[in-house]
Amino acid sequence: MVMISIAILVAGTLGGLTDWLLMGVLFHHAYDRYPEVWRPGIRERTARQAIIISSLLGYVMTAAIVVLCRVVHVHSILGGLAIAALAWIAGPPIVIIINGLFIKIDPKITLAHCLGYLARMVLAGVAAGIVLGPLATR
Repeated sequence: MVMISIAILVAGTLGGLTDWLLMGVLFHHAYDRYPEVWRPGIRERTARQAIIISSLLGYVMTAAIVVLCRVVHVHSILGGLAIAALAWIAGPPIVIIINGLFIKIDPKITLAHCLGYLARMVLAGVAAGIVLGPLATR
């Protein structure tokens, strides 16, 4: 259980860094294309609560992928990647793309967010594969 917790913390932290890179830095200028869609404080970077909550939810997503890998008896990095890919296809890109069809937002942001969630889930799947492989042989 300790190794699973460590995997979640490491993958969640790395996932937060990829969120920053892919969702914050990549196409940063595109966030200003439709400024009216953002809540007050987001564009001004004063909405700390939104950042904290989204960061914590990122750890929840990471934990869900690792636990899902445990439940379906993943014992390898390849297995973890397969679960991560399936979970990603079933969730984030579908919701993000549908939202992009109805909400006025730059398509580059839609792409960046899809890639960001893919990166987070891949990291979680790899972490699960690493810790569950050795655990399965004990």
